[in-house]
Amino acid sequence: MNKILPIAGALAASLALGACGGGTPPKEQYDPTLADMTRDRRASTIGDLLRANRVETEGGGAGIAINRHLWRASLDTLAFLPLSSTDPFSGVIATDWGVNPDAPDERFKVTVLVSSPKLEASSLKVAVYRQVRGEGGEWLPAPVSPETARKLEDAILARARQIKVAELAKQKG
Repeated sequence: MNKILPIAGALAASLALGACGGGTPPKEQYDPTLADMTRDRRASTIGDLLRANRVETEGGGAGIAINRHLWRASLDTLAFLPLSSTDPFSGVIATDWGVNPDAPDERFKVTVLVSSPKLEASSLKVAVYRQVRGEGGEWLPAPVSPETARKLEDAILARARQIKVAELAKQKG
């Protein structure tokens, strides 16, 4: 009897845990351009880490070559969305789905890639994903205007310039 109770308890616990997570995750949209850029960037990152003379970020300090102003500006600009992951080594920031309270039947997700130490538009790639709620309550992929990603890129670039100007003023003052 003493041996049966622990076995029964373990069996009950494993059944309870096994019942968790039966839902299906939402289907992710795939952006081949961003995935290729991230893969290429990650491949060079591993090589950079193994090399004796590492690439330095703008302004000094050993690390991977991404622009710190663009990185900070991207985080500031995307603060309205929950972050899913940030990886300063590959330069990728990914948000989770965020819902605008004024439009509860649509949600957005953003991925940003900072790919260079230069503070310029070519160092930044933004991908925006949109879903709308279907009649059954499920989230369905929806088109996003290319203008949306461009506006986000412009906002990030403007914020990065503000950060850099403030930093330079602080150094002079």
